[in-house]
Amino acid sequence: MPPMKHLVLIGAGHAHAFVLEAFAQRPDPAIAITVVSDSNLAAYSGSVPTWLAGECTLRETQIDVAALSQRAGAHLITSPAVAIDPTKRRVTLANGEVIQFDVASFNVGSTLRLPEQSLPEQKFSKTHDELRPYLLAMRPLSSLHHRWQALREKIDQLPTGTHQRVVSVGGGAAGCETLMSVLAQLRQQRADITWQGTLVSASPTLLPGAGRLPRWLTKRALHRAGITLRHGVRGQALIAGGVRTSEGELIDADIVLWATGAVGQAWLKDTALPLDQHGFIQVNKTLEVASQPGLFAAGDCAAFNPPLHTSPLHVSSLPKAGVYAVRMGPLLADNLRAACHHEPLAAWQPPKRVLALIGTGDGHAIASRGEIGFSGRWVWEWKKRIDARFIARFNPPFKS
Repeated sequence: MPPMKHLVLIGAGHAHAFVLEAFAQRPDPAIAITVVSDSNLAAYSGSVPTWLAGECTLRETQIDVAALSQRAGAHLITSPAVAIDPTKRRVTLANGEVIQFDVASFNVGSTLRLPEQSLPEQKFSKTHDELRPYLLAMRPLSSLHHRWQALREKIDQLPTGTHQRVVSVGGGAAGCETLMSVLAQLRQQRADITWQGTLVSASPTLLPGAGRLPRWLTKRALHRAGITLRHGVRGQALIAGGVRTSEGELIDADIVLWATGAVGQAWLKDTALPLDQHGFIQVNKTLEVASQPGLFAAGDCAAFNPPLHTSPLHVSSLPKAGVYAVRMGPLLADNLRAACHHEPLAAWQPPKRVLALIGTGDGHAIASRGEIGFSGRWVWEWKKRIDARFIARFNPPFKS
């Protein structure tokens, strides 16, 4: 009998949830699985705006990685990877532990390139031009709840009757939804404060990948939320009084939501893995790392090389959105199993169009798929049901 293969899942993102589910449904006695993650709970990105808007608890947005690992017969270690040696087939964890592997997969998400001249700790002031605005980085997602709680505590300290300008840097559906959700919660938390929002996007149009109707519906929702749109403007730095653009303009801000400049995890730069210019792991069409047999990557941390061409999207530039990790998950599970058994791998084909459900922070949502778009309260309820079903498929039933 051949020796047992050791499969190590690095990170507990959406794609790896499908891998664990697949092995729970069809166990393989020839494969031992280890999961390394910074936590035994993993946030589902689709539900994060719902939580930010105060429509659900943080726990209701999380996948129970510990329970899912147990169902799959996998060993979970709650210490993230900090180094990997592809040649010696070993990964080093933050706790100092070194794990040998035969096959490994990365699903560690992305982080953000923070703006220039930002400060880690800031305080609110009545004089807006004396201090830089308060920065809320939207990534990494795993620690967003700590940063969000810190901001809300600062909001509690503001005097009554003040005026707060919230600027979101980074367009796209996620940027629109996040800003509307945050403003809804802050207005509920402090109704005695005047809140104003601005969405800053380097793209010349709103939702560049969407059709005319979804763009119009989103623009209308932003207007109703009191949000001003700034297209073709690239936020670059936090300075006294607000955000400085690449053209040298100042956009007044007290709070800045930074949701642009996605990059790979910093520790990957010190490895021998092939990375693109943004620090993402280069993979081929089977999700196997380029020139690294037995290593795989999926979700935000992966970049295709050579690029796959599909209409209307160019795969190497897919948005960093959870929907693509979800679509990669089942094929990744099959290919990891095949790699452990030295069997042929299958190619992943990206969807030509994806459905985007954009919450507007007021109990409504917008559905966007290509040229098709519609909105309403029922869309919001539909989105919440879809998200809840997705999380429930991986979690044990909640105990009352």
